[in-house]
Amino acid sequence: MSRSDIRIETERLVLRLPRAEDFGRYAELYASEEASRFIGGTMPRAAAWRKFLQMPGAWAVQGFAMFSVEEKSSGLWLGQMGPWRPDGWPGNEIGYAFHPDAWGRGYAMESAVASIDWAFAQLGWNDIIHCIDPDNLPSQKVAQRLGSTLKGPGRLPEPFQDHPVRIWGQPREQWLARRAQERQP
Repeated sequence: MSRSDIRIETERLVLRLPRAEDFGRYAELYASEEASRFIGGTMPRAAAWRKFLQMPGAWAVQGFAMFSVEEKSSGLWLGQMGPWRPDGWPGNEIGYAFHPDAWGRGYAMESAVASIDWAFAQLGWNDIIHCIDPDNLPSQKVAQRLGSTLKGPGRLPEPFQDHPVRIWGQPREQWLARRAQERQP
């Protein structure tokens, strides 16, 4: 399977590689003060374009990155979710950002489960983390519902070294045991 063929379907979502047509809603996400608060802050459209290109670039260079998440029924781009490990990062992250009109619908959980399953199966990772701002309570709740626990404070590489984060995470064995238990009748 080539990278361009990677497609994960859940009950309501499609996770796939980013495409240029995703950019309009991505730019809206980064234009929103509330939506971008914990992911670097607002940025003008031209800067958002350069940031948008990080994920396709990571797919090309590393063979993985966050997926674009789209609503299966409408094809609407909702956000991004998935594996992320830039140089100097504190671990194998499953990260995400969603357009504000996608919040509160369970899309983060649904796409996170699919992304974690994929990362463990396809990338062979032995653990995952989530780097979460201490004030980002909704993301902390998602991490807890995924079975991740607070590991402690973390430090991101430059130029993000002054951005406070707490590291949440779990090992592969814990995730697989939890998934097996969920599948039991």
